[in-house]
Amino acid sequence: MRPATNGFAYAAERVFRMAFPPVRVTPPRDDVRFERDVPVRMRDGVTLRANVFRPTGPGRFPVVMSAHPYGKDVLPRRGPFGYVPVARYRFIRQPEPVSFSAYTSWEAPDPCFWVPRGYAVVNLDLRGFGTSEGTGSLFSDQEAQDYAEAIAWAASQPWSTGKVGLNGVSYLAISQWKAAALRPPSLAAICPWEGLSDPYLDVAYPGGVREDGFWPFWASMTEKTGRAPGSMRDGQLAHPDRDAWWEAVTPTLERIEAPALVCASFSDQGLHTRGSFEAFRRMGSRERWLFTHRAGKWSTYYGPESLALQARFFDWFLKGEGEGMAGVPAVRLEVRASRTEVREVRGEDAWPLPGTRWTKLHLAPGEMRASAPAEAATVRFAVPDGGVTFDHRIEDETELAGPMVLVLHAALEGGDDAHLFAAVRKIDGVTRKESVFEGSFGFGRDAVARGWLRVAHRRVDEARSDPWRPFLPCDRAEPLPAGEIARLAVELLPSATSFRGGDVLRVDVRGRWFWKRNPVTGIFPADFAPSPAATVVLHMGGDCDAHLLVPRTR
Repeated sequence: MRPATNGFAYAAERVFRMAFPPVRVTPPRDDVRFERDVPVRMRDGVTLRANVFRPTGPGRFPVVMSAHPYGKDVLPRRGPFGYVPVARYRFIRQPEPVSFSAYTSWEAPDPCFWVPRGYAVVNLDLRGFGTSEGTGSLFSDQEAQDYAEAIAWAASQPWSTGKVGLNGVSYLAISQWKAAALRPPSLAAICPWEGLSDPYLDVAYPGGVREDGFWPFWASMTEKTGRAPGSMRDGQLAHPDRDAWWEAVTPTLERIEAPALVCASFSDQGLHTRGSFEAFRRMGSRERWLFTHRAGKWSTYYGPESLALQARFFDWFLKGEGEGMAGVPAVRLEVRASRTEVREVRGEDAWPLPGTRWTKLHLAPGEMRASAPAEAATVRFAVPDGGVTFDHRIEDETELAGPMVLVLHAALEGGDDAHLFAAVRKIDGVTRKESVFEGSFGFGRDAVARGWLRVAHRRVDEARSDPWRPFLPCDRAEPLPAGEIARLAVELLPSATSFRGGDVLRVDVRGRWFWKRNPVTGIFPADFAPSPAATVVLHMGGDCDAHLLVPRTR
């Protein structure tokens, strides 16, 4: 089916792919031995269970391992016309074909790829989930300690060489951060593929704004499938500030030393994008590589280019074989002009990109300018339902690759707090229509970049910030007094986008989330708490240096 080019076509494509997802499940291979529910005893007496896949012949093999709360035994089922993928592949849009074997559970490494390459694959049910015993605690130190003990167990098995690598998507990536920070002796390498690293800022309260769609949906799902002492949704509601409760579930990335291949996509904004880039930037690993893309999550992870790079990475660090990683650029950068047009894929030396020209586009009513307006001006809009737009015409071929910052100077009338939602969009200079991009949860009509800010959480910790990335501690709410003009720094998540001369770079600021929460035309299940009622007065020009900071890389 051809990619959708407008709203009606997109909805039709969405419905079609619900019925016929482009997912191919191949039969299990005869040369893969499958051992189900192998017991893994923890030091406190609790038994976790793992599925182990290994070659049928004798030998000792390095281990590719994953651990998660989604049920290692939730596998494609066999139907009358072949294997059928799990239902999530229907309800989350798949923009490109996906292929894996019937031994592959949700977001886990495919045993039928790894085992024939001479690996053992271990897929572990975390404590309190699937067939593992005990009571689970997501994002916790206990979970990390369990994972570290399971790594030691895998390394000690008679079929193991003693070297273990971690691999997997989403929570199978998230669970790697804290475990790797414990530095288990047998952990030889990690491959966290799109995994948030700060639950508060990455998804539960980006910019201090409460997420009311995915987080409760995911919390309810894990509560039904596991045994946990409390609800992650209740915890979110009880802790609107980033306090000790949130600190306890956030890994210390600087302690990670294992070689790392990290995937950080531009298409998972509002879920894994921010945390993946932050992890790559902050982790202590001296040997680390970053794979970026703006395609579908699973089609990329199970795709030939990604698998070849993962294999090259693990072949070297787990086996000491192959080409090694010496010739692989530190950053694989994918630049797109639209959802369907990849402009360039190239190697770079670091993230953010060396030589980036951080450029201010100064805000004036309805527009953004290269130079700051001398005259002071104001723009007013009511929240939650109102908003404002600023446009900037691109004169020449331009590439913007990196994070952005939207700096506003705002006062509030009729209230002391507001939620602001920002979106950077690309308007095609020829068609005058928006160029859309791949987004999180399979949403195919996303903006270039997004950002959030609760005005009461506007305080910036300068010591933890960069000029291109404000860090908001969000540790206490500070209402904005009437008549006071506050400087607001909105973190806009990383993207890599090409613009032609005549294209328009647009910034929208609203008091309500931009997209509907529905699975056909919207961005299900994501949603955010709308702003409390107020009038926002934006000040620009004169002494108020309101601007969009953009990363010019070409």
